[in-house]
Amino acid sequence: MENLFKQQLVKLRRQRNLSQEQLASQLFVTRQSISKWEQGETSPDLNTLVSLANIFEVDLNELVGGERVEATVNDADRVTERRPTNDEMRRHPMNFWEFFAGYWWLLVPLAAIFSSMFH
Repeated sequence: MENLFKQQLVKLRRQRNLSQEQLASQLFVTRQSISKWEQGETSPDLNTLVSLANIFEVDLNELVGGERVEATVNDADRVTERRPTNDEMRRHPMNFWEFFAGYWWLLVPLAAIFSSMFH
């Protein structure tokens, strides 16, 4: 995989007509770092890989592994949010936090009632 990364790095840098120095300045690293990555002597950290992918406008998979990922969305692949039905809600008892999230607004009138009772 490391061999693929160094090949991809050189290829993508040259496609953008960037020198090692220009790429290094965009990443805030030294030119020697770019050279070492391209020679396979060292590898960039994850944050730098993400920055490289953004600079070259490629997916991380393409940057690291040379795989071009086509972004296609089929109706079957779409994820839709499904809300639970009333029957499903009845089968699952509500815990305190679920109750509090849904009925927090009741605390205001209850607080007003209790404060008026004690004053």
